[in-house]
Amino acid sequence: MSGGSDADGTSTGKRPNEQLSSWFVRSGWSKGELARQVNRRARQMGAPHISTDTSRVRRWLDGEQPREPIPRILSELFSERFGSVIAVEDLGLRTAHQSPSVSGVDLPWTGHQTVSLLNEFSRSDLMLARRGFLGTSLALSAGPALIEPMQRWLVPGPPTDAVPQPSAAGSQRLSPLSGPELELLESTTAMFRQWDAQCGGGLRRKAVVGQLHEVTDLLQESHPEPTAKRLFRCAAELAELAGWMSYDIGLQPTAQKYFVLALHAAKEAGDKPLGSFILSSMSRQMIHLGRPDDALELIHLAQYGSRDCATQRTQAMLYAMEARAYANMGQPSKTKRAVRMAEDTFADALEADEPEPDWIRFFSEAELSGENAHSYRDLAYVAGRSPSYASLAEPVMRRAVELFAEDHEHKRSYALNLIGMATVHLLKREPEQSTQLAGQALRVAKRIRSERVNTRLRKTVDTAARDFGDVPEVAHLTEVLTAQLPETAEAV
Repeated sequence: MSGGSDADGTSTGKRPNEQLSSWFVRSGWSKGELARQVNRRARQMGAPHISTDTSRVRRWLDGEQPREPIPRILSELFSERFGSVIAVEDLGLRTAHQSPSVSGVDLPWTGHQTVSLLNEFSRSDLMLARRGFLGTSLALSAGPALIEPMQRWLVPGPPTDAVPQPSAAGSQRLSPLSGPELELLESTTAMFRQWDAQCGGGLRRKAVVGQLHEVTDLLQESHPEPTAKRLFRCAAELAELAGWMSYDIGLQPTAQKYFVLALHAAKEAGDKPLGSFILSSMSRQMIHLGRPDDALELIHLAQYGSRDCATQRTQAMLYAMEARAYANMGQPSKTKRAVRMAEDTFADALEADEPEPDWIRFFSEAELSGENAHSYRDLAYVAGRSPSYASLAEPVMRRAVELFAEDHEHKRSYALNLIGMATVHLLKREPEQSTQLAGQALRVAKRIRSERVNTRLRKTVDTAARDFGDVPEVAHLTEVLTAQLPETAEAV
């Protein structure tokens, strides 16, 4: 019998997949390790029916073509492993056909199409999560394919485009949204943002996506322009938050899609500062994916687009993210300049005490210290584990840890900065201090649901075990981490 399929829906191929084999060998993974990572990522993405083993990985290497969601999962895993975007095609795999509405980021910049795409994507996200599979694949965009469409954020649109044409269903509405109804939608978004900071992106993501879908339903009705703009602003904030939560639990293509749609909604709302915030979230994702050049382009676009209207606190945040990009590009003088600009602008913001939108409230002295410390830490790694840059990071990171320890609203940030401090001590070859901080981070990580925290913690402890495996404290923490933080987190 020629051909066939396995339990993951793979179809038999005839020739070995040399591209996949090349990436696999370079990764250093065993077949069993890759199989475990695929299964874990499938659970996170809502596909618990996926059950991969070593024999199945061997068949992929021998030329079998897995069906979705396996190609997308493999693309994400190898992208994270090598710190750059590795497309499904780069792995010698085939992708499912994608319609323009759900693939890529080069979308039409019009109000009614933004509403339609947000509505469609949020509905699909909710339905696919319920059914336990992923359906149509998404692909990450990077380089010019990402940056050039985002530049159109600044191109003025038709003056009437902020209000979509009413649908047939919407024409039945008897009265417009009241002020209290709009305020309730806005306060609900702020509440979701607070939950995310306290508990991580894995706890309430579906609730945020559901709320976003409800808002897009409202946007398909006829409203006065001021009301429509407020609804677009609410949709933009919810889409950014859905993207941020997706990023936090490891759903990178989904996160990017939400960020892009959020930027479109912010444009329709006429809210350039909010747009700059969304671009900063996209920039942070690009740094995470090892694309600091793209991150810098996005931050410069955010700064240019909001330079005359963003609050000083928002501008300070953008400078801090600019420093992170420069650090990961290995440019110390530009990193230090951006760090100084972030500190000076933040001091001006405290003195001015101007009204701030809720989405920038998170950027406190603790957050500023954490970002700047991570910039110095990143410089240390890029410079070949430089102890001098690690020494620059240490006092700033310590300040961030102290401030977050007193802040009960931002537990995830506390954990991330504890881990950051642990990596600084590893750079300084102080494994005992590093394991103490990593142990504290583990206790916080167990109380929240953030795969980003879990992954960084595992990576830090793995590094400690590789470099200082003979230190008793390191060996003990490795055992504790394996027992208390197994790789079984699920996205919701």
